Amino acid sequence: MKRRLSLLLALVLLLTLTACGGGGTEDPDTSGEGSTLVYGSADYTRINPAMDEHCEINLLLFSGLTAHDGDNQVVPGLAESWDYDEASCTYTFHIREGILWHDGEPFTAEDVKFTIEAIQAPDNGSENAPNYEDVEEITVVDPLTVSFRLREPNVAFLDYMTMAILPQHLLEGEDMQTSDFFRSPVGTGPYMLESWDVGQSIVLVKNENYYQGCPQIDRIIFKIVGDDNAQAIQLESGELDLALLDPRNAQNFADKEDFVCYDMKTADYRGILFNFANDYWQENRDLIPAVCCAIDRQAIIDSVLLGQGMAAYGPLQQNIYNNEDVEHYDYDPARARQILEDAGCVMGENGFYTRNGEEVGFVISVMSGEQDRIDIAQAAAQQLREVGINCTVDIPAEMDWGGQMACLIGWGSPFDADDHTYKVFGTGKGANYSSYSNEKVDEYLTLARQSSDPAVRQEYYDKFQVELANDPAYAFICYIDANYVARSSIQGIAADTVMGHHGVGIFWNVHQWTIGEN
Repeated sequence: MKRRLSLLLALVLLLTLTACGGGGTEDPDTSGEGSTLVYGSADYTRINPAMDEHCEINLLLFSGLTAHDGDNQVVPGLAESWDYDEASCTYTFHIREGILWHDGEPFTAEDVKFTIEAIQAPDNGSENAPNYEDVEEITVVDPLTVSFRLREPNVAFLDYMTMAILPQHLLEGEDMQTSDFFRSPVGTGPYMLESWDVGQSIVLVKNENYYQGCPQIDRIIFKIVGDDNAQAIQLESGELDLALLDPRNAQNFADKEDFVCYDMKTADYRGILFNFANDYWQENRDLIPAVCCAIDRQAIIDSVLLGQGMAAYGPLQQNIYNNEDVEHYDYDPARARQILEDAGCVMGENGFYTRNGEEVGFVISVMSGEQDRIDIAQAAAQQLREVGINCTVDIPAEMDWGGQMACLIGWGSPFDADDHTYKVFGTGKGANYSSYSNEKVDEYLTLARQSSDPAVRQEYYDKFQVELANDPAYAFICYIDANYVARSSIQGIAADTVMGHHGVGIFWNVHQWTIGEN
């Protein structure tokens, strides 16, 4: 129970990143010498990459032993190289010389060991823990060499070593959920924290000791503007230089001379998560295929996303292991009604089905502050009502992950197929917030991560996707594009990189960006 509560606390804290920003109106000080980029950001309560995911600011403050390039392939990071001993399932990383923490202390292999063990510790409640559950032993060979012995192979391990490494000398003995460190973080990334005015702005300055070279832009300010409409207004007025907007606001900049619109593809999907810990789905799990068939995905993409995105039928559509031949549950209202009636549902006088005397219907909870999620949920709920499922939308002040019936969920990784599948759909895993459990899904995901043979992995990911379609955890709806709008003076944004969940990833090469004249 303690671990579950810790997980819920971590997620609640993370979800505040998408909530509306604080109510202040003061602008951050941009009068310092040198170049400054002001980014429109949602609010933060903490910056804790070991416990949380999807924080855009992580890439600026922290580094991992490995990194991802513009093609989302694994490349050297803090480690300049690594070896793998297949017989013992051991990875040995060789760390670059001369790396310093932002406070000037030397970075060592002890920091690596400390970070991964903190993520593994059950009491810390990290949703990233499943990525390292195969690690049996971490050995510090010397200050610049660290090895990981795995219980069994995990081909995604190099991807997971992009994890931000944290400083042992500042966090040892601290609570990994509540430490003040996560409001004054120290990393090894291209930028360092200068100041944090809560609810207003987070000011970063360049790290002249960054291992890939001193960044070109002197300061980056994360200005807290949690509303898309407000961000669009502030871009227009010159208060912001870069923002991730919803499609409706982004399209207004398409013909403006001083702006560049980046319609970037993502692996970021949206769908309805069914909470199988809720009694309703324990009794009505067999009705989920009807929900899936009742959703007109293309209509939602056209109306809510203005055509920017694609219909979703599974979690791997942007991955090399996608199986296009699984059940798509294409929009088919007649089939949805037939599934309901075959299950014993009877149409009531009010236009909604009943089953065993109880009305068929449920509530989709949606986190506040992310308008496209709200709009997607409301459109889906309307479509469900049209086939006789009484579906409504709730926008709670705080998400009740244990008690809700369903929610408008988002996941997605442009990296290894193990990411955002094993820990999201695996029984009892750290990011499985639906309490979904399927023995075949567990088996196929485990076998897929244990093989480095692409043909073997394809076989098991195919089987995983078929089984997930046969026994849906979600009603997948759509993949969304990331609509970044930037001033044309900003140079270096890699427009073709596939973004991750919440559109995260645009800052992967920020140390190379420059700001010229408009």
